[in-house]
Amino acid sequence: QVQLVESGGGLVQAGGSLRLSCAASTSRILFRVHAMGWYRQIPGKQRELVAAINQRGTTDYADSVKGRFTISRDNAKNTLYLQMNRHEAEDTGVYYCNDSTYWGQGTQVTVSS
Repeated sequence: QVQLVESGGGLVQAGGSLRLSCAASTSRILFRVHAMGWYRQIPGKQRELVAAINQRGTTDYADSVKGRFTISRDNAKNTLYLQMNRHEAEDTGVYYCNDSTYWGQGTQVTVSS
């Protein structure tokens, strides 16, 4: 079983930045062959995809974060990142890392206006 551990969440002002990290407890070979994604969940709503990156490094973003968020991966460190800039109040939620099978425990991001 793979463990995914997110970190980097917190309280940030609107317009500010945060960087999330997701460390995977798996081999480098297995990490690099999985597409990875960041999801966000708001109370009472379904978890939604924020950003994804495949094995080749091709990325995809939700319309609401395009131009503000950047997903990246460091296969040598088995780590996934999400750089979040120009935060908006609507970015508030619990952010989860996913490797197409497993979920992390989530990290809270709260944007204050």
